[in-house]
Amino acid sequence: MKYLRAILSLCILLSLSSCRPTTDEPITKSGFYFDTVIQITVYDLRHASLIDSCFSYCEKFENLVSRTIADSDISRINQSAGNPVEVSDTTIDLLRAGIQYGDMTQGAFDITIAPLSMLWDFKNNSKIVPTDEQISEALSHVNYKNIVIEGNTVTLRDPKAAIDLGGIAKGYMADRLKEFLESKEVESALINLGGNVITIGEKPNGTPFTIGIQNPFDEPSAIITSVSAKDSSVVTSGSYERYFEVGNKIYHHILNTQNGYPCENDLLSVTILSKHSIDGDALSTSCFALGLDKGVNFIQSLENLEAVFITTDYKIHDTRDLN
Repeated sequence: MKYLRAILSLCILLSLSSCRPTTDEPITKSGFYFDTVIQITVYDLRHASLIDSCFSYCEKFENLVSRTIADSDISRINQSAGNPVEVSDTTIDLLRAGIQYGDMTQGAFDITIAPLSMLWDFKNNSKIVPTDEQISEALSHVNYKNIVIEGNTVTLRDPKAAIDLGGIAKGYMADRLKEFLESKEVESALINLGGNVITIGEKPNGTPFTIGIQNPFDEPSAIITSVSAKDSSVVTSGSYERYFEVGNKIYHHILNTQNGYPCENDLLSVTILSKHSIDGDALSTSCFALGLDKGVNFIQSLENLEAVFITTDYKIHDTRDLN
């Protein structure tokens, strides 16, 4: 009987493969890059192999711009003690984007945050709160304007400065993956890079994708609200993503570039709806740092951007409802 079921299953599979090149059922694969699980889903059997190509790109990209990989472009810049370093076109693109977001947010987003982020060490959950003196010293080396780019050569004016592209790397990578899949005529797909979601087109049935926004500090599957996404990006930054607790006080990974401590305001998370994922990556962090009122005003001053803010009372503030 088991053999009969196996033969029947094989026949069904062969029939689907030969007679139905497309399917409404998703083809999903997962990988692990930039310290997070990523998932890519396509809705066409003919395009399933493209996911492996996407993962190959993710690996190459991570090896270029990860701060924690010893021979990456970013590590070589950080270890250069202020000497010029020649890097790839991709790294230059990301650095220029980081500088642009720094200007746009008046320093609320700063890609030279590494001295501070390494000091707090949320990645290893050290649960050690740095001293005021340690924070002050690290903060003195945080200034994206110390990055000098000439062609493909990068120099840090401050030898103790250090770059961390974690705030925009996943967004940049999501945009490149989307471009690649679209170049291969993929019409319906979902790219999820650990909180950075970008969609290609819509679902095969003609409806938008529904993207859930996590209920802060709850299980990952617990959703507080959701948004619709058609050929667009949804990126969330929240205090619940990486944090530790000391003395009944929560310290989270979104750091204030003015005082060096985790941002203290009325927010638990910010979700940005945009065309490009790199915008959502940088601006979700920036709006969290700004707080609700300034964050809403900032988003409303920009074109083709919307946001969902979750405050500490778990209320939802959607800029689409405020227009």
